[in-house]
Amino acid sequence: MAVTIILEARAQKGTGSDFLSTLKAILPDTRNADGCLSVDVYQNQDDSDVVVLVENFEAKEHYEKYLAWRVERGDVEKLMAALEGEPSIRFFDRRDV
Repeated sequence: MAVTIILEARAQKGTGSDFLSTLKAILPDTRNADGCLSVDVYQNQDDSDVVVLVENFEAKEHYEKYLAWRVERGDVEKLMAALEGEPSIRFFDRRDV
């Protein structure tokens, strides 16, 4: 079953646009990852340092494999250095109600 991942991150103060540029450079690999269905990026209107990614993967296991690849490459460490604190990562199943 497909899973939606909502990742919310706060870039270092005043660096939201720089963080978006970093994402723009790395997201093509994410979108081409095995099991990735889509990735959309949103920037908070009231606080441009807050960015939300809404990612859809075929399964949570696909996302975990992708994330492990990012960790191995050192990408996660670099991204974390650009943030104020840990990002929030939540997993959701779509429900038709």
